[in-house]
Amino acid sequence: MPSPFDIDAFLAQPLTARVATDGPTVRPVWFLWEDGAFWILTGPWTKLFHRVGADPRVALVVDVCDTGTGLVRQVIARGRAELVPFDVPRGRRKLVRYLGEDETRWDRRFVDYLHDDPAERGTVWLRLAPASLKAQDLSYAVAR
Repeated sequence: MPSPFDIDAFLAQPLTARVATDGPTVRPVWFLWEDGAFWILTGPWTKLFHRVGADPRVALVVDVCDTGTGLVRQVIARGRAELVPFDVPRGRRKLVRYLGEDETRWDRRFVDYLHDDPAERGTVWLRLAPASLKAQDLSYAVAR
């Protein structure tokens, strides 16, 4: 079934996703959609890291709801996440989406992810290559 909108263009926007793990626990995350997968920065300082390590099944939703225009779109992904080594170039691409190109204006904790030793800190990627990916356009005409 064809998607009702361009999923790649939608997921290229700096939107916040919510990822759900067994527990159940839901948390907001910044993400990068690249190479057919969601990439989420995590590490041993987060519950997400430990929950996925114990049970890799996750669900993730990215959505927008603009009551002013009636635009309502969502992408829902499900699958088994994996924890993979962090790489700085991908980390930079992700953070630029949300914080802009000028790293000197970023909050220090984000800069540290790119300059600290990921192995020392424990920084890794949570990578979700969805087993299922569903896009829905639930937009409506706004009453004037």
